[in-house]
Amino acid sequence: MYPDTQLFIDGTWRAARGGRSIPVLNPATEEVIGQVAHATTDDLDEALEAAARGFATWKKVSAFDRSKLMRKAADIFRSRADAIAHMMTLEQGKPLAEARMEVMAGADVIDWFAEEARRAYGRVIPARAEGVYQLVVKEPVGPVAAFTPWNFPINQVVRKLSAALATGCSIIVKAPEETPASPAELIRAFADAGLPKGVANLVYGVPSEISEYLIPHPIIRKVTFTGSTPIGKMLSALAGQHMKRVTMELGGHAPAIVFDDADLELAAKTLAGAKFRNAGQVCVSPTRFLVQQKSYPEFVERFTAHAKGLKVGAGMDADTQMGPLAHERRVPWVEELVADARQRGAEVHTGGGRLGNKGYFYQPTVLTGVGKDARMMNEEPFGPVAMIAPFSDLDEVVDEANRLPFGLAAYAFTRSAKTANAVASRVESGMMTINHLGLALPEVPFGGMKDSGYGSEGGSEAIEAYLNTKFVSQAGL
Repeated sequence: MYPDTQLFIDGTWRAARGGRSIPVLNPATEEVIGQVAHATTDDLDEALEAAARGFATWKKVSAFDRSKLMRKAADIFRSRADAIAHMMTLEQGKPLAEARMEVMAGADVIDWFAEEARRAYGRVIPARAEGVYQLVVKEPVGPVAAFTPWNFPINQVVRKLSAALATGCSIIVKAPEETPASPAELIRAFADAGLPKGVANLVYGVPSEISEYLIPHPIIRKVTFTGSTPIGKMLSALAGQHMKRVTMELGGHAPAIVFDDADLELAAKTLAGAKFRNAGQVCVSPTRFLVQQKSYPEFVERFTAHAKGLKVGAGMDADTQMGPLAHERRVPWVEELVADARQRGAEVHTGGGRLGNKGYFYQPTVLTGVGKDARMMNEEPFGPVAMIAPFSDLDEVVDEANRLPFGLAAYAFTRSAKTANAVASRVESGMMTINHLGLALPEVPFGGMKDSGYGSEGGSEAIEAYLNTKFVSQAGL
């Protein structure tokens, strides 16, 4: 059963004050499966007041006790993985195995940040005079406003929520209306673990209305957002007007570079899996496949074979390997990009169109001959579309990899240590994985550069944006 999703404010699950709700659709069937509460400004005011009270309580809880509660929440969340994955697949469309993996990974993220809570160290600076103590102290920045997208309903919330709670902050999560039930279950796990009321609050509604209300509010001291670059720039500008600290994880257009000396079957299989995971709706998804000329024909053949072999269907079907796009807006977007590329001379090796007449399914698509003037070579496609192009040498491929303003993730395959070191140092990307998929683990940094944002949502770096650094110099009397 798919539940109707309520707001969670000041420790209570409830409907919106105005009684409004938003329908939730199953992207595989286009059927309404539930409703989610639509917050008004009255609800937001209550959430803000609750977050202020929650912060006053939570910041006094020791890091040791915060860690224990978070570990308990992770265990509760992990124990409910099957039920939560079922909800996620119904509302988001991804295969059930991928949904369960996301839930289990989310529990691991909580555990990681629970341990980081106990390691937010300050330091002692040697003084220039006897009897003087110079201390650096880390303090929670304050109530956080977090805005998360629909492509990974758990993954995108859990990093922000866990970092905030680990450091002693309270938080208001504006989770996605398209996929509301699974992030609500994440909040429920913390509530059931004994999180004090007001520390974590959950709202849904019109994204622009909520962001424009929460970000300038004096109670909010930190903003974190995952989403598109244009929206991220708008929210960053708004936060900057009010001197709010910001973490931005924005769009990407990841180059996947395959050199002549690479293991082509490993590269094709690995990159196809990364490309078509979650129907390509992944910020770090490889999009521009750049293959050295000698290996280009064979790679295209191998990669296309992997794409053709994918079983596309409803996420609840046991043999499904790729589900539908998450909502109806995605289908015309991908169709427009593919049509534009074809008009400019691109060749379709497989796919290239919508699949069926019910649900938001789109075929795994492989294109070659896509010119640099095509929209999809410049705009993040965010769908199951791969563009493969040849290159001659390292300088040429680095120029292409760095041509766009994005710099989130990059991939490379080569047997040469010299080439690996060169491409890692020269490609402008916040994350680079070579000869395997090594991104997005809880213990490693996760973030971009250039128009792909700033700040990290993984690794030990992630908690820094939620902490103020205070210097205390004290002399004995």
